[in-house]
Amino acid sequence: MTAAQALPQASEAHSEHLPCIAIFSTLFPSSIQPNAGLFIRERMFRMGRHAPLIVVAPQPWFPLQSLIRHFKPGYRPMPPRQEVQEGVTVLFPRFLAVPGLFRRLDGLSMALCTFTLMRRLRKERQVGIIDAHFAYPCGDAATRLGRWLKLPVTITLRGTESRHLADPALKPRVLQAVTAATRVFSVSDSLRQLMIRQGVSPEHISVVGNGVDLAKFRPISKLDARLQMAVPDDAPILISVGGLVERKGFHRVIELLPALLKHFPRLHYLVVGGPSPEGDMSVALREQVRGLGLEAHVTFTGSLPPDRLHVPLSAADVFVLPTRNEGWANVFLEAMACGLPVVTTDVGGNPEVINSPALGQIVPFGNASALEAAITAALENDWDRERIVQYAHDNTWDKRIDLLVRHFHQVLADYRAPN
Repeated sequence: MTAAQALPQASEAHSEHLPCIAIFSTLFPSSIQPNAGLFIRERMFRMGRHAPLIVVAPQPWFPLQSLIRHFKPGYRPMPPRQEVQEGVTVLFPRFLAVPGLFRRLDGLSMALCTFTLMRRLRKERQVGIIDAHFAYPCGDAATRLGRWLKLPVTITLRGTESRHLADPALKPRVLQAVTAATRVFSVSDSLRQLMIRQGVSPEHISVVGNGVDLAKFRPISKLDARLQMAVPDDAPILISVGGLVERKGFHRVIELLPALLKHFPRLHYLVVGGPSPEGDMSVALREQVRGLGLEAHVTFTGSLPPDRLHVPLSAADVFVLPTRNEGWANVFLEAMACGLPVVTTDVGGNPEVINSPALGQIVPFGNASALEAAITAALENDWDRERIVQYAHDNTWDKRIDLLVRHFHQVLADYRAPN
């Protein structure tokens, strides 16, 4: 029997209430990093209609890290110990993590440092499932906690796993966590296949992609959007949205602008994003723009809240993100919900999202000429934008959550079943 066949039907899935789910991830939004891990909150807070929730977001810490901030401002910003977000308690306990050293011990340290808290939550909040995001270090820690506390554990693979599997010190931790979990979810089939090639049973992993919030991401008048963004109303406009880090590839677009401007003299590029837990290239990107004399053609908006992103997206003509690696990029569906075709790279789950020429174009990573040609074609193409929007409407969060609810019920059934 396959994993899909083993799932209970919708009517069965709602016959028993789910217990409290402890969402376990180092990457989660906070008052000081409001855009960190939004994709986790977007998915799991919707589970709040089906189960009580509590968030445990362990934060790396060591005694001297405040000294590092004198030389590296913004290093490991520490949120308050507790916040309440949309009625859900979010806890930010600390775990010992020495910068640059002993990364292979982060999972163990995280588990040891949160054990007392998790034991208390199991008793006081009746936590019945630990739901971890990313196989390492969170999945590693969660499976240890699940074993110690006798709780089922789910892990969602989100894209960092490919990098960790290439690290000889971390690969065993990743595979051990994935194998020990009661159930593994993957945001894309490419990540699932990656684990299968490592020997993980195909029946152990289910694909549950990310979705899009149509209340936040909707097209508005292009003229109004451009007026709000203070960009030319008669220029072709490219846009990229994401953390300003090397992996996302904003610099790869900027380096092509001089050549693109020969074909589109009024071309403008909207760069939407700011620092993220992964890093901050904002200074380097601005210097790149100045060095190429592109100040009149590039606008840096900084980070914008999710409920404002539909404005710059509606102002643009084409979304482009030549990323090095992705699990499943929510931003593609968000752009398409605003009517934008997408140009991106053939990595990770990108071809699974942009799965038709009617939605955009996929190019080989690192091939600048192919990227330039794809952007040129996208700017010249007469897209069926209603079809693009409809594709986004077919991939809402609600459809993902219905599937996830059934999976969580099966997790409980599998855990309770005698060996």
